[in-house]
Amino acid sequence: MSASGLFEGDAEAARAGRLGCACPEDGPRPLRRSLGAGRLAGGFALVVLAQALTLGVLPLAGAMLAPRPALAALPLAAFLLGAALASLPASLLLDTFGRRAAFALGASLGVAGGLVAAYGMMLGAFPMLVLGAVWLGAAQGFGMFYRHAAAFGADAGMRGGALARLIGAGALAGLLGPLLAGAAEEAFAPYTFAGTLILAALAQLGALGFAVLLPQARFSHAELTVDAMPAIDAPATPLAWRGLVLPTLLGALAWAAMTSAMAGAPLALAGCGLSVPLISGVVAWHVVAMYAPALAGGVLARWMGAAPLALLALALCIGASFAVTQAIDAAAIGVAFLAVGAGWALANLATTLVLHGGGRPSRAQLGVHDGVLLLAALAGVLL
Repeated sequence: MSASGLFEGDAEAARAGRLGCACPEDGPRPLRRSLGAGRLAGGFALVVLAQALTLGVLPLAGAMLAPRPALAALPLAAFLLGAALASLPASLLLDTFGRRAAFALGASLGVAGGLVAAYGMMLGAFPMLVLGAVWLGAAQGFGMFYRHAAAFGADAGMRGGALARLIGAGALAGLLGPLLAGAAEEAFAPYTFAGTLILAALAQLGALGFAVLLPQARFSHAELTVDAMPAIDAPATPLAWRGLVLPTLLGALAWAAMTSAMAGAPLALAGCGLSVPLISGVVAWHVVAMYAPALAGGVLARWMGAAPLALLALALCIGASFAVTQAIDAAAIGVAFLAVGAGWALANLATTLVLHGGGRPSRAQLGVHDGVLLLAALAGVLL
């Protein structure tokens, strides 16, 4: 039976006065709705904007408010811990309640976290800053699933392009970040970093708006939309757990290298005498480097294969992260920091392609995969 016939049959049953569910997500049947790729990209771009603003602030804010120098990295670590703790619940909620509800919940946590962290900066309260960082991190844990939402529902041959467009939208966030952050800091002077954190909360509020406008679809049924069905010849086989090992290992190493550089580079730049606006600008360009290379990542993955691309990108990421720790002047630190972002971008895209190319991952596998990545990111900050 065609998709239209199926829905017409449901409509006839409803007209007969019988009770029935009007929610097409309840059964694995074709959905007469698009996947909302534009709204996914818009929401993801705002999530990345919030991430860029937060990551640029937390290392310096921690150094400013920490009662002891050893605790300066705690806000950034709390951000990553919140993201790791949210990854598995986010995966379950995305399949149980649908992506619209799950992404909206994640963005709501980000709004609250940004406001709490900003209030902590105004009061000079380090524990409040850490608490806000945890909630902001939880929002990012939900936000990581935007790339899986883009991968589901796309034909295997088109998946690289779909991911590239989504992740590439995040590059716009880095371009807007410094301009918006500068205006926000001026508006909330003399409360350093409070304006930037409030701006991060507003970005999450915008992501919430995109989330509630998404066409509803669960991950388990996303490939059964009418738009996706012509490109799919047969249902994908389930991903074996052993197929999770390679993309998770490569992705975890890339995340650890990236966050290690993220924790050290802003403070190293401050030690070189750079002002806070200049450091924020370097961090913003780092965020551009974290997402812009993904625009070419789909082409590179088709040319050389996703796994070889992931290995080369990981080598770049680790080498550049080591260079950040060894550089002694601001220019060298900045260049190495940008290279870390570029390596991470390509590794993140390539490992996602490897993960989805090996079969259809379950919600538990997605949660485990992203949870391990974020725990590795946390290790990169602490070790």
